[in-house]
Amino acid sequence: MGVQVRGLRRQFGDRLVLDDLDLDIQPGKFVALLGHSGCGKSTLLRILAGLDPDIDGEVWVPKERAVAFQAPRLMPWKRVWRNVVLGLPGRPDRARAEKYLEEVGLTKHAGVWPKTLSGGEAQRVSLARALVREPDLLLLDEPFGALDALTRAKAQRLVAELWQRHGCAVLLVTHDVEESLLLADRVLVMDGGRIAHEIHVDLPRPRDVGDPAFVSARARLLSWLGVRDASAASA
Repeated sequence: MGVQVRGLRRQFGDRLVLDDLDLDIQPGKFVALLGHSGCGKSTLLRILAGLDPDIDGEVWVPKERAVAFQAPRLMPWKRVWRNVVLGLPGRPDRARAEKYLEEVGLTKHAGVWPKTLSGGEAQRVSLARALVREPDLLLLDEPFGALDALTRAKAQRLVAELWQRHGCAVLLVTHDVEESLLLADRVLVMDGGRIAHEIHVDLPRPRDVGDPAFVSARARLLSWLGVRDASAASA
């Protein structure tokens, strides 16, 4: 099963954040979610993750879910491999942790303390901790937002590779229009507490930001977000 949301409402006091929202994500698909700050993107993600049950409406999600947030949220008093398997049932399994650390290129860091990691390395540990749960739905809440441009580009490529390898559905919350088009099959734009716009991204991978179809899609998304695409205007 993928994701099905029908008539979802979430209110904080007098503020209605999600208003009769509908959403479908097919199994194995990569979906990106854009929108202005405060539009409800992260609220929706938290609901899908099961972290916010105080809702109206109907939500169906796979039982096996995992989340990676912008802040890696590693426990500083636990070595890296123990952070990866944190919360799993049974005894901590270092071999299992190292299997997923290998996938993100951090096998040699299994025994170190989190404080010795760079920002990009810590985020990769967060991804390994999500993947070790073998999720059918991977939820990513701006996981690259705090990274520098080069590290961010490497992390984006890694996520694309991991998604293709594992075949789980992915919902990526991001503010980065170009990032959404580089990674996703569908890009959704939230406005007024609902999914207001949608683009299907039918471009070969890896994607070329100079491809006319990519440029056109970027311009449409920016216009929906109320931003003028200067690069398209000067082309």
